[in-house]
This record gives sequence, structure tokens and C-alpha cells, in this order.
Amino acid sequence: MRQALAVGAFSFLVALGTGWPVILLLRRYRVGKRISSEGPERHLAKLGTPTMGGLIIFLTVVIATIPFNLVHRYSIFLPLGTMVGCGILGAFDDTMTLTGSKKAGMTARLKFAWLTAIALGAALVLYYGFEARSINVPFLGKYDIGLWYIPIAVFAIVGFANAVNLTDGLDTLAGGTAALGFTAYGVIAFLQQQAFLVTFSFTVVGATLGFLWYNSHPAMVFMGDTGSLALGATLAVVALMTGWWLLLPLIGGVFVIETGSVMAQVAYFKLTHGKRLLRMSPLHHHFELIGWKETQITMRFWLAGMAMAMLGIALALS
Repeated sequence: MRQALAVGAFSFLVALGTGWPVILLLRRYRVGKRISSEGPERHLAKLGTPTMGGLIIFLTVVIATIPFNLVHRYSIFLPLGTMVGCGILGAFDDTMTLTGSKKAGMTARLKFAWLTAIALGAALVLYYGFEARSINVPFLGKYDIGLWYIPIAVFAIVGFANAVNLTDGLDTLAGGTAALGFTAYGVIAFLQQQAFLVTFSFTVVGATLGFLWYNSHPAMVFMGDTGSLALGATLAVVALMTGWWLLLPLIGGVFVIETGSVMAQVAYFKLTHGKRLLRMSPLHHHFELIGWKETQITMRFWLAGMAMAMLGIALALS
């Protein structure tokens, strides 16, 4: 744990050091975020804010992992590869949604196909390479689920990549809650004595905290799909590697609630022929429209995420 915490602190410093040059580079090439006209009006003030800030996170993770967590720990290539792969996919999508661009972004079908391909590759490595094919159930024990593990793993990776992406709508919201999730799984991995996974988890935490330095309200940079897809998919992979993936919907409860709010809004809209369950989805936009300040929403979601992460660790101890 000592090494993991030290590497996490180092990652924070690396992210702080690389953050400003990355932001300047993004500004130079006018990598500014296009703001949807369907969102809250106050978000129009964020038009042109540099996006693709997720580069700060996964570049920092790579920089810290190579010297401190790669030698004789080749299993780390799985979460690291997932982060880089999804980060590159997100970067392609981000470049299509920039201010002044005529493109609306990568089609949902194409993005889903690429995410599924990355998730399937990770699931096959977990199943055949790591022989991970079981589920840990609190208080009941460990059960082998055979080939069912593969589609479940794919669903978890794709689902959480999209869930974090949906949550990334307010300054520091997705980054802060993702850091809580990685912290929780870092503690769980420590209890299992998976030193390489502990170090990786806290490396991501440190890198994300460094990014949040620049993403704090009012944000100087957004993580974009570059960061949200990478963080969500990698969090799911880390959860799968601990065997406690059943707790992922709890530890990542904020992401699940945000995604559920979108699904509920769409379903209610169709069933009632145009009526709305929420003023706007995802849920954080609903709270904006009923008068909560952006910083209030973020802090309260963080607190909820922290409570759910603590409960998840408690259940893993069972």
C-alpha cells in the first residue's frame, strides 16, 4: 500500500505538470467544446472550453505505470490497454464535436461497436488468460458462472464506459466520482493482496485528481469522451479483476443512477406520449433546472458516491 500511495501522489504531480501544457496545446489547435442547445442555458457560457482533457489522465497513468508498475507485472497491460484503447476511441469522437466542426460526432452505432470490440477483447483475456470466471457474493461466497462470465464482462465494460460518459456534464462530477470508485477498488485489491492492481488504482486516482485541479469550477478543460470512456471502461475492468464486480453498481452508484435517469426519462416520454418524468436528464440537469448550483450538485453527488463506496468496501469485507 505504501508504494501504491506514493505512486498515486507522484501521478498527481505529473498530472499537474502536464495539465497546463496540454491545455495550451488544446487551445492552440482550438479543440473547444461544442455545447448542445438542448442543455441548460447556463452551459452556453462554457462554449469553446478545451475538451479532450482526458489526455492528461491517461498519459499520466502511462507515464507513472511504465517505471513503477510494469516490471514483472504484465497483468497490468489489461487495465492499461483498456484505458488507452478507450481513450483513443474517445479522442476520435471528441475531434468530431468541436466548435466550428460540421460533424456531430461519431455515430452511436459505430462508437458502440468499437467499445464492444475493446470490451470483448478484455473479457476474453480475463476468462482465458486470468481464468476469471466467478462471481463473489457478499456473505455467501464465490461461485463459478462459466461462459456466462464473458457476456457479463462485456456488458459491464461497455455499460460503465457509457455511464461515466453520461455523468460527465458538470465540472468535476465524473472525475470526482470516478476517483472514489478507483479508491474503493484499490482498497479491495489491497485486501486481496493484489499489489499491482492496488498501485494501478491509486495511479488512476492521482492522475484524476491532478486533472480535477484544472477541471474545478469554472473548468479550464473538460475530460470529454477521451476521459469518460477510458475511466468508465477501466473501472469495470479493475472491478472484474478483483472478482467483486457484483458490487460495481453500488460502488459506481452515481453512474448507475445517472444512466437510470436517462432510461426512465425516455421510457416515460414514450409511454405518456410526450410527458417528462424529469425536467431534463441526466439527473444532474434536473437538479440544475430546479435551482441547485453546479457546485452544490457536484458536492452532493460526491458525498453520495463516497457513502456508496464505503458500503461497497464493507460488503467486500464480508
